[in-house]
Amino acid sequence: MEEMSGAVEALLDQVGQETEPKALFGSSNLRGQVAIVTGGSSGIGRAIAMELGRCGADIAFCFLDSDSDARSDAQEVASRLRDLDVNVFVRSCDVRDSKEVNTFVDEAQKELGGVQILINNAGIGADAPVWKMEDDEWEVVVRTNLDGAFYFTRAVAPFMREQEHGKIVNITSVHGIRSEFGISNYAASKAGLIGLTRSTAVELGRRNINVNAVAPGYIRTTRLTDGVPPEILDRARERASLGRLGDPQDVAGVVLFLCSEPARHITGAVIPVDGGYLL
Repeated sequence: MEEMSGAVEALLDQVGQETEPKALFGSSNLRGQVAIVTGGSSGIGRAIAMELGRCGADIAFCFLDSDSDARSDAQEVASRLRDLDVNVFVRSCDVRDSKEVNTFVDEAQKELGGVQILINNAGIGADAPVWKMEDDEWEVVVRTNLDGAFYFTRAVAPFMREQEHGKIVNITSVHGIRSEFGISNYAASKAGLIGLTRSTAVELGRRNINVNAVAPGYIRTTRLTDGVPPEILDRARERASLGRLGDPQDVAGVVLFLCSEPARHITGAVIPVDGGYLL
């Protein structure tokens, strides 16, 4: 009986060692992994790229080459990442164009040696009430926010399936859960991204690929503070249980967790980062 008890304890110890998560926020937590971040030159995407880079991941990020400021922002982020002693691949890419997406993913994985992490962050808005919304205002938002995430997910899936490992995090929004006036295109695209998250979590899970979503509330980015009237921001603060707006780093920290070993048993989840806005 004692021998059997000892054998059981040894087996439990072995199982415990095999399933023990690694330390979460070590400086080399993601060393040897490659992360693709769409829309990584500014705002939330920039914070995510920098956070993953600080934890040792090599970073491939894309941006929309719309003007000289966009190129300058991308060059600055690339320079700061290289200062972290990680490899960097940066290119302009229109996420609405599946051919450009496929080319970006192929070149990034060849340059950096693979892809283990995908962050679908690129997103835009073009607000108008539904009866005034033009076709192009609808299409550009849905194609950027939803189609772009689909194109990137489809492009990385074969690599992740073959290696039987991967982390995909989609940046959706609280407005994909509860909408507001004048954002039907944005709300539809972000709700669709939640559906894409859940369906691909089912399809890819058996190959050890986690797919999750983060739903930011009102986050202090230049686009938010420059483009949203102060009275709306004040109302958002009042609605949030914590009484404040979030920072890009708040979102980046949750994304980092979802890309880490302790999150290995989480998939298909949608995690609000909203200060209690949805409560």
